Amino acid sequence: MERNQSDSVPKTDFMLVNDVPSDIQNKLQVSCYDCHSNNTQYPWYNKVQPVAWFLEGHIKEGKAELNFNEWDSLSSRRKASKLRSIIKQIESGEMPMASYTLIHKEATFSEEETQKVVKYMENLKDSL
Repeated sequence: MERNQSDSVPKTDFMLVNDVPSDIQNKLQVSCYDCHSNNTQYPWYNKVQPVAWFLEGHIKEGKAELNFNEWDSLSSRRKASKLRSIIKQIESGEMPMASYTLIHKEATFSEEETQKVVKYMENLKDSL
């Protein structure tokens, strides 16, 4: 099975093309990038089947929906749509997925982190 890992960060990455404050960068890395980028930090249990298939399915699905590494290749209209979706899913608690935060407690958003990230994403959307 091919692993979702890369040693390089493309020029189109969300963090590189936007002026993202470090606290928000850290939160996105911890909470979003495992499933929404080209570089997953695999946990030890990824070597256990059927868990590995389950994880790969989620990663493929997540990247198909949004890949932060390919952010700057999207049109402004598509970016605005993705930002609206990010805001909605973080506010509703839909993302990060409960099955992810169950094991990755640090990926859970506090109320303050939710407000900060949502405000940042709204400002970014408004600037498009």
